[in-house]
Amino acid sequence: MPLPELGPRPTRLRFFFVPGNHDEFARKYLGHNFGGVDVVGEHVHELADGRSLWVTHGDHFDGVIQCARWLAVVGDALYTFTLRLNQHLNAFRARLGLRYWSLSQFLKHKVKNAVSYIDAFETALANEARRRDLDGVVCGHIHKAEIRDVDGILYCNDGDWVESLTALVETHEGELRIVHWHEVHATQAAATCAS
Repeated sequence: MPLPELGPRPTRLRFFFVPGNHDEFARKYLGHNFGGVDVVGEHVHELADGRSLWVTHGDHFDGVIQCARWLAVVGDALYTFTLRLNQHLNAFRARLGLRYWSLSQFLKHKVKNAVSYIDAFETALANEARRRDLDGVVCGHIHKAEIRDVDGILYCNDGDWVESLTALVETHEGELRIVHWHEVHATQAAATCAS
């Protein structure tokens, strides 16, 4: 899938970094600007079509991180191990001509409790956006790229750039899309071969 056509660049771009639990060290720099990047705990972004979205990492809405810190540390270690294992698995898959596949996403989505946890997380964030009188929320944290309606609130999760290789982009019309790097890379490779 090619990248969406974004049109001409705005005259002034602003960049925000919203740290989460994996880069928690950066939270001590909230309110600072480094090379044109503002470090913030959250942000309200207005889409080109006028809708307002609350941008947050989302880990503050994770009961495990808030109530059982030790479990979050163990989970982070297991997640890191799974990512390393996934690198080896995908190197092997690439030699076989198979596309990228995420082991940790597969494991998360096969566990029944993880599915109910994800639903509760998404609902909690959508409810907070509603409480703030906003049209939607953009978050990460659970690494599940998705754009959907949660009881009338736009819920967007950009996934991540480490495991699922996804990003959230906005067109000049205010439409949001999930971009999957492996699809963009395959399209660019095919275009290079064709020329």
